Amino acid sequence: MSEPNAQKAFPVSWEQLHRDTRALTWRLTAGERKYKAIVCITRGGLVPALIVARELNIRLIDTICIASYHDYKEQGDSQIMKGIGPELAALAADGGSEILLIDDLVDTGKTARIVRDMLPKAHFATVYAKPMGRPLVDTFVTEVSQDTWIYFPWDMGLSFVPPIVS
Repeated sequence: MSEPNAQKAFPVSWEQLHRDTRALTWRLTAGERKYKAIVCITRGGLVPALIVARELNIRLIDTICIASYHDYKEQGDSQIMKGIGPELAALAADGGSEILLIDDLVDTGKTARIVRDMLPKAHFATVYAKPMGRPLVDTFVTEVSQDTWIYFPWDMGLSFVPPIVS
């Protein structure tokens, strides 16, 4: 995605992220599938994975570390920095059918395709989805347009905003 557009900004507060992630968890409990482990995609998937793990009482959590946004503005080449650990090897042997993949957002689907290749049978859930990546995830809560930039709470700080009319 190109540089953030102020007209298509979607700021997400900590409270909203928590509510949306709990809503994601409710959707995950609607099915018959039971999960033995969570694999979150770092860094964005860490906070949602924590909330989902708490709500589903899952203690086995691992990370897949893939970097694609190197300058916070444009998506570049994906770099796999860490795959799943040996503790999940047995669960991943069948393609990961008992694994729940968690990320904050599916954007273009670039990262999602890499993870799908690693764990093709895992259930992939994201809090937010954009149209290009949406077909790659099984469950999500909120869809935003492809040209919307989501500002997550860990990327923002409090600052002065001038009045609309001065």
